Amino acid sequence: MRYILLFVLIFFPLFSQEKKQTITLGMGPYIQTQPYAGVDSVITPSPVIFFDNSLFYIRWTRIGLYFLGEKKEDFSWGFSLTAQPRIYGYDSSDISGMDKRETSFEGGLAFSIKMDKAYLELMAVTDLVDRHDTWIYNAEVGYDLELGNFSFYPSVLASYQSSKFTNYYYGVTQIEATRKGESMYAPSSGLQLGIQTYIEYPFTKKLSALVNIRADKLSSKASNSPLTNDDYIYSGLASLIYTFEY
Repeated sequence: MRYILLFVLIFFPLFSQEKKQTITLGMGPYIQTQPYAGVDSVITPSPVIFFDNSLFYIRWTRIGLYFLGEKKEDFSWGFSLTAQPRIYGYDSSDISGMDKRETSFEGGLAFSIKMDKAYLELMAVTDLVDRHDTWIYNAEVGYDLELGNFSFYPSVLASYQSSKFTNYYYGVTQIEATRKGESMYAPSSGLQLGIQTYIEYPFTKKLSALVNIRADKLSSKASNSPLTNDDYIYSGLASLIYTFEY
């Protein structure tokens, strides 16, 4: 089932015959700190794509396909299939005695609603590539606002992470504990909270600067792991973006 979801999200939009769509493209450095002791931050170039034709959407590195909803100028709602990467984990050489924990790709169901400049999104996603192999439940509430030439898109986020997820990324198995000469750690489920904002500044009608800043507070179960030395994950992106019609 998970591979069918990936196929639909990637290839179905190729058959769309929609015309005169607006698309935003860009590229910039993405930085994400790691809460693990001794593990370096992730620094990588990241494509930036924003597109929504009321059938298919791309929001940065997340893709989705609507199957039910309504879109108006001041009010819209929709259900969609969606998928996105999760940049978590570490290599076995990063933490002595531990096996590798890998980046995942998650997909599932999303519901979004927007009224004027306020929006709410709920998501239920599962691991599509056999990493933690469980469901994660996410919620985001945000508001669009302007200050001079700057546009801000602040939001508050919450993520309910199951015990399988916290065990995969923050747990220590019995075998790993024996290697390390420590006690095993099997955390239960937890709630991770976060805040973020996008900031956009236009240079011309088509060319703009885009910055994303985000901070996530780990659940208490993740923070109590012997592997972590920070309660927060900080991430951000800086990019030039170009918006056009095709």
